[in-house]
Amino acid sequence: MSVREVVSVSLGSSTRDVDHTFELLGQEVRILRRGVDGDLRAAERLIAEFDGKVDAIGLGGIDLYIIVAGRRYYFREALRMANAARVTPVICGAGLKNSLERRAVAELDDALDWSSRKVLMVSAADRFGMAEALDEHGAELLFGDLMFTLGVNFPLRSLTALGRAARLLLPVLTKVPFRWLYPTGASQERVPQASKFPRAYAWADVVAGDWHLVRRYAGASLAGKTVLTNTTTTKDVDLLRELGVTSLVTTTPRFAGRSIGTNLLEAVLVAVSGADSELKREEYDELISRAGLHPTILAL
Repeated sequence: MSVREVVSVSLGSSTRDVDHTFELLGQEVRILRRGVDGDLRAAERLIAEFDGKVDAIGLGGIDLYIIVAGRRYYFREALRMANAARVTPVICGAGLKNSLERRAVAELDDALDWSSRKVLMVSAADRFGMAEALDEHGAELLFGDLMFTLGVNFPLRSLTALGRAARLLLPVLTKVPFRWLYPTGASQERVPQASKFPRAYAWADVVAGDWHLVRRYAGASLAGKTVLTNTTTTKDVDLLRELGVTSLVTTTPRFAGRSIGTNLLEAVLVAVSGADSELKREEYDELISRAGLHPTILAL
């Protein structure tokens, strides 16, 4: 059996690196994560080094693009990273956020009854598929994009408001250094901070979205809450247990004690499909069904 090799080059901390082999859709797959501790130049060098030597490359700790209300917004620094590869397809996870995460929300409805839940999405622009699915299933939503990314005390409470904010701000924000918007490198490992907007966390039954943003403002307690996120290690699970979280829900399966990042899992699906570029949503849906991928609920 030939081995497919996939690597995630991440702006995140190198302490979260992984090297793991498993079988998916009848193929053996080796996944590697290589964190560069926020060093963009190092990320570009690693991508160039792996180019042509692996089947797909994932961008971790940064989005190549995000889709909000049907519009696609590319991040300048991520484009520069992706362009370091000339042969191997570079994937950022946006395709799975628009497919697998929608499916996960629908699949979780029986267990979590979204219509009875108040959900804080710390950032919805980078997970618009999840936001739309939660809205469709009747959750009461608060989008914290302006609060937890820009520090502006202006909660967004509808997809329409989120779309308007995206059209106004993202053409500018996609050009600034990504570290201004999102924790990279060692900042991902700091002790969780008290939120500038504690009422948003206190209001929610469920805190959802990117793990590093959820973690950054978790404060000293998340007692009684459910966390819906991804890319969590055993150390992260221990932290959530200490914070009093009732259950951890990840949108991807867990391998070797951790939930695999969307960029890495999407790169895996591209690799096993034999494609040389990102797939279409319906293609991801087919592969997800064939592989039997489901969200995971951990009672803490």
